[in-house]
Formats: sequence, structure tokens, C-alpha cells
Amino acid sequence: MEIIHVSAECYPVAKAGGLGDVVGALPKYQNKLGHVAKVVMPMYRTPFLYNNEWELVHESGSYLGSTWFKYAVIREKTNKLGFDLYLVDIDGLLDREKVYGYEDDTERFVSFQIAVVHWLNSWEHQPDVVHVHDYHAGLIPFMMKYCHGLQKLRNTKTVLTIHNAQYQGWMGWEKSHYIPSFDNWKSGMLDWENTINPLASAVKCADLVTTVSPSYMEELRESANGLEMLFEFEKGKCVGILNGIDNEVWNPATDPLILANYSIKTVQEGKAKNKAEICKAFSLDPSLPLFIFIGRLVGEKAAEILPYVVGESVAMHQQQINFVVLGSGETELEYQLTELQKMIPGNFGCYIGYNEKLAHQLYAGADFLLMPSRVEPCGLNQMYALRYGTVPMVRNTGGLRDTVIDIGEPGFKGFGLVFNHATAFEVNESIHRAMGWYAEKQDILEASRKKMMAIDHSWERSAQEYLELYKS
Repeated sequence: MEIIHVSAECYPVAKAGGLGDVVGALPKYQNKLGHVAKVVMPMYRTPFLYNNEWELVHESGSYLGSTWFKYAVIREKTNKLGFDLYLVDIDGLLDREKVYGYEDDTERFVSFQIAVVHWLNSWEHQPDVVHVHDYHAGLIPFMMKYCHGLQKLRNTKTVLTIHNAQYQGWMGWEKSHYIPSFDNWKSGMLDWENTINPLASAVKCADLVTTVSPSYMEELRESANGLEMLFEFEKGKCVGILNGIDNEVWNPATDPLILANYSIKTVQEGKAKNKAEICKAFSLDPSLPLFIFIGRLVGEKAAEILPYVVGESVAMHQQQINFVVLGSGETELEYQLTELQKMIPGNFGCYIGYNEKLAHQLYAGADFLLMPSRVEPCGLNQMYALRYGTVPMVRNTGGLRDTVIDIGEPGFKGFGLVFNHATAFEVNESIHRAMGWYAEKQDILEASRKKMMAIDHSWERSAQEYLELYKS
């Protein structure tokens, strides 16, 4: 089976969030299972582009409305990611350093999608499945089915995976001419509430729709940023498949980015060495419990409560607790956290920005991971934490609900701490509870660490589920 993944992100080429991790791993594991999975994405000007060898595989041009643009498709020569990687270049639109955040993002991603379908339509054969990810590729199922001149693609099956339904790619109908010509009576397949909505269009037009966890699929029928009725109506073709993690990248026994490698048998001493290194870097006391937050500093992650949570917890526990925050996002919040580090330097450290190596080191050295997310379709951070023996502290939502069982469940079958609301009060209560476990029940905590490290959240399982979905 040949599967073409189309995405705006793919780690390590370009990543802004969990989407990049998924697209960087799922195709590799599908190939390991004996299939041919490929990735097509924009050619951003990132270090990966300049540090690898490429070959030109296609050149052509198409229209974005009345504007003609040329595009090129290049392929990474060595298959170093475990799958064929293709980059689409469009001068003036995709030749940027960042993935998102430009005023012309609509034009950038629509032109990218047009180039992709135009290129696929030129193939002598057709792939079995075109698997699109989020709204950035959401117009592709519509184009393949209904746009003139793409007849070769009409019978190719399409799958949409929704990584975050909050972002939908809305564009006014005055930009409808951007899309290759189609019969006007099909315009309803693009529309949602009098706006062209690429995500809604993909839900309508794709043959199957997946989300990145079963619980998130259920939640979308009640909270989907305006698309609730659509998910209720289309529920027959929707399924939740829990994301996996790349066990080759996220493995404390072999991870080259951490100071001391360790296994389930050596987790206690291994984490102690890594913790000492992290605490040294941030001038913290390694004898104190270390809580971390890794992620975007935005409302979805409830990040705005962090300054209060940290300050209150440090005061409540009389400076016998440490925190480190790694992330970037809202400017005001970045400023607050930077200032807080100056106020309580012995108990709090922060790194504003993206740092993959530091993230690995934090998972390896921390005792607890905070994830008070308001929205968490799947969440990968809690799976990374489990893999590294770091206790996840999560809100009961989305994929967090599917992957973390509270340590206080009868018989101590759990391995994390779960709370119900993304409020400073509940997070601080959970931290207080964690401090009690850390001080009084180290034996149960150590048993939980070994239990969580043995859980299989690898991509082998998830990749097989996707393949069964394709076959259906």
C-alpha cells in the first residue's frame, strides 16, 4: 500500500507542535510494517534543508486565482528519516524560516495544496491513500473530488487526521477564486457558516476522519470551535486513534541528549544524575522535588496560570520545591515568567524558546510534569514523561484522559495525578498532593515509575491501527 502524508510540519524538518512529531514518526513505522509511506510538506528555509542532500523530482506551475506561480518538488536523497520526504518550493510564499504566523498564511497554504494535487495528478500511477493532516492540507480532499482537471485523483481515497480542531483555516468567500475551478453547486462542501472552512471541508469530503485520541473524538461533538454539529452528523466515518511516540527517539536507555542513560532497573540512580545536571544549569537544589512544564505558553495549555501557581506553591511549601518552565508563546506571559525567575531564582528557572535537547534533559531529570491543558487532543508530553519515569500531572481531558490513570486509584494501579479543572487552585492542590507522595510514599512512587516506563505507547500499535483503517 502506498500512502502519501501531506502536512505543514514534520520533525525534524520543521516543527511547531505535536503535529510535527506525529508526521515525523507515523510514516516511518508504516514503512517498517511493509508499506510505502511518504511525506510531502512545504520547503521552509530551516537548517534541515541546508544540512542535507536533495534531488529535483518535478517542476511545473499553476494558478492561485489569477496569479501564476511556479513550484518545484525536491526529495531528500538518503531516506534518513525512514521514509521518502518531499518538499514543495514556491518562491515568495513558502521560502520562509517559520512555519506559521505570516499575514499571507492563507495564500501560502492554499498554493501549497494546489501544487501537491497538481503534482500528484501528473503521476503515471496513483497512491492508495492521501492522508492529510489538519486544516493546512484540508482543501485537498475537496480538490481531489471536485476540481476540474484532476480526474486521475477522483477515485483515490483520502483520510483526514485532526490534531487540533481549534484551528480551521477560515477564509472569506472573496478568496474562493484561489481554489481551482469547480462546479458552483459543490460550494456547500467548502462552506461552514458562510465562510470557506478548510477543516470543515475536509471533514465533509474525506473518506474517513480520525482524531489523535478516542476521548478527543467524543469531545469534538460537544466542543469543536463551532463544528460540533458537523462532527455529530459525520460521526459514522470518524474514529479516534491514539498517537504513539517514537521509541527510538524517546528512549532513556539510549538517548544521546541526556547526561546519564538509564533503564527501568536503574531509573532511580539515572534520574538522580540527570536531575543534578538540570538543577546545576538552573541553580536549583537537586534534593528538592522538581516540577516541569514543557509546551506552548498559550491559553489552550492553561499556561497563564503558571506564574501564580509557581509563586503560590513556592511560598506554600516554604521554598522546598523547584520548578522549570520551557516554552514560548504569549509575549506578556513570557515576560511574567522571566521576571518571576528574578524574584525566586533559587526555586524557579525558565527557558523561553524551543530547545529539543533541554526538553529531553528535563523529562529525564524531573520528578513531575505539569499539563493543566484546557484542550489536549492527544498530548505527547505525558507519554514522553511516562517513558522517562516522570510522573505526569494532568487535567482530565482528551488524550490525557486516555493515557494517565490516577495513582490513587484502588490497588494503586495508577501512575499519575489527575485533576478536573484548569484552575490555579486545582493545580496547586495537585502539587500539594504530589509533595505528599514525594515525601511520604517514595516506595509507591518508585514502583509507579517502573510501571509507567513499561507502558507501550510506541508507534507500532498506532501505525497498525491506521493501516487497518486504510484497508477498510
